[in-house]
Amino acid sequence: MKKTIFTFVALLLLLQFIPVEKTNPPIDSKLTLNAETKVMEVLKKSCYDCHSNETKWPLYASIAPFSFFVASHVNDGRKALNFSNYNNIDSKTKEKRLKRAITTIKNERMALPSYRFAHESANLSKEENELLIAWLEEEISMLRN
Repeated sequence: MKKTIFTFVALLLLLQFIPVEKTNPPIDSKLTLNAETKVMEVLKKSCYDCHSNETKWPLYASIAPFSFFVASHVNDGRKALNFSNYNNIDSKTKEKRLKRAITTIKNERMALPSYRFAHESANLSKEENELLIAWLEEEISMLRN
């Protein structure tokens, strides 16, 4: 039993030496999303850590194995929809991503449950979810015109 515990602790310590890239690429204000104030407030408090280049990396993002999960979630979020490059996404791709955002919000899959657990502000009210969905639908409508 002692050998198992020692091995586990040694493994955790060794994991700390595996570097995890936590980046916030430069932001070009011409490319960033610029929506109405209420929408931006909701997005910034619940979405921007994973869906922008303005990630606020928490302390636990420097501790393995949490660091691997956090960096992976941020990278996946930025690939799915990055509000820092919003105006650089072509219309067809943007429409697909906005539709997907609506679906994930309606299915209560965004923000991720693990993120909501650690960040209470990401637990959106029904009104905030409705505001985001209405804004997303409006954005899709504008893309089609």
